[in-house]
Amino acid sequence: MSLAPGRPALRDFLAIDERERLVALAQTVRGRVLLFVVAVLAVSTYNSWSEAVFVVAAAMAFATLEKQRQLILFAATYAMAFSAFWLSETAIEENIAVVAAQEGIGHVTPLLLAHLALITFMIFSWSALMVVRKHKSFVLARRPVIALLAIYVVFCGLTSLDLLHGLPRLALWSFLSVYTPYIWFLAYALGDQRARDRSPDTFQLGTFHPFWGGPSSIPFGKGAGFLRKTLSKTPADLAVTQIKGVKLLLWSNLLLGLKVVLTWLCEEQLNIPSVELAVGAYLDGQGFPIALGWSALLWSTAKFCLRTAYWGHLFIGGARLAGFRLPRATWRPLEAQTLIEYFNRFSYYFKELLVDFFFVPTFFRVFRKHPRLRMFFATFMAAGVGNAIFHFVREVDLLATMGLAASIESFTSYLFYCLVLATGIGISQVRANAGYRPSPTLAGRLWSFITVWGFVVCLHVFSDESREHTLLERSSFLGSLFGVS
Repeated sequence: MSLAPGRPALRDFLAIDERERLVALAQTVRGRVLLFVVAVLAVSTYNSWSEAVFVVAAAMAFATLEKQRQLILFAATYAMAFSAFWLSETAIEENIAVVAAQEGIGHVTPLLLAHLALITFMIFSWSALMVVRKHKSFVLARRPVIALLAIYVVFCGLTSLDLLHGLPRLALWSFLSVYTPYIWFLAYALGDQRARDRSPDTFQLGTFHPFWGGPSSIPFGKGAGFLRKTLSKTPADLAVTQIKGVKLLLWSNLLLGLKVVLTWLCEEQLNIPSVELAVGAYLDGQGFPIALGWSALLWSTAKFCLRTAYWGHLFIGGARLAGFRLPRATWRPLEAQTLIEYFNRFSYYFKELLVDFFFVPTFFRVFRKHPRLRMFFATFMAAGVGNAIFHFVREVDLLATMGLAASIESFTSYLFYCLVLATGIGISQVRANAGYRPSPTLAGRLWSFITVWGFVVCLHVFSDESREHTLLERSSFLGSLFGVS
């Protein structure tokens, strides 16, 4: 019997969270054990068995033990954070080791410095939360993002411009290496201090790289304020949310499997090169055929999209096990008919970060008498300026290995990517607000798909993660794909 009249049979079959018997089962001990086992199996494809058991157990304990939620969230989050250092699962120790070698310091281990830096950051964050509550006029309270980025700039200057040497530089660099991945989490927490129903400090600190969110610098689940709003309120609501979480974890595994199969097919069987290799071959005068060059660009884009999707689903699936009814991180981006729709669908929590910290402040401050310019400029600040700042800050390790000037120079291709992307998304946003709607016909949808994803694929040549080639070299390679030498 169909659960929703008119819905495709496959979607009807997969809508297990709407089946009353299964929802009732998920509220029993037997049902929770079943969810636990399936979730652990799904998470174990990404993590070790012990980590998978820990994450799933912590999530389900958080969902079940209401009075201990703050303690569980805080303890589980920082147990994962400190264990990541021991297991060398982050690049922080490696970044610290680079500067330690530059300063000739070998008597203090990077592992110890990483632990001390994280403890220092926890104290710093807790102090910052108390300060903004007591002093609402401080710039940290009024403009948290600007203040946190200013701190980042000062620390970068001190550690990369020969202003500090020896142990002081190493200590400050260790703190900076920990500070940068947490900037956006702390910004959400500082903003939440203005809320009347703000969460306690232990809960706030527990949302910094929460145990379900992995090492990503993107706050999956945003901050404590958003998490409060999405927390399941009833046993039935919790059961549905956890079932959806398990479904999302399984879907993440399917996408991971698809990526593995496509990698085998494209790279091992068809010998499709990476974009970096294709650009290098072109510059050496031994360029691949145009068809193979396009294949490299298409496959690189597809691989990036799959990676974004399955990691996001993994993190949100874990959060749903904890009872948070969070939206999916990626939602059918292939169905996007405009660039602004693509922007909203592709990476929801990254988009939300850009909207919260760049679009909204800009929108309410500039060009109030010019609505179209106001909308375009605010969108540009988010998709362009905010995007560039996020990615430059995230790659703080380049300051140690390349230096400040070389790091900025190597970033020019991505800056160009942000400029073009933001311009396209801004125009799309203005057109959408003006009432433009793509044609709903099959031909119209096909044309929308070609234009949106053609734009995304062509622009991807400037956003791949390598720093080997200049903007001019990448532009020349892209031109060669269109037969322009």
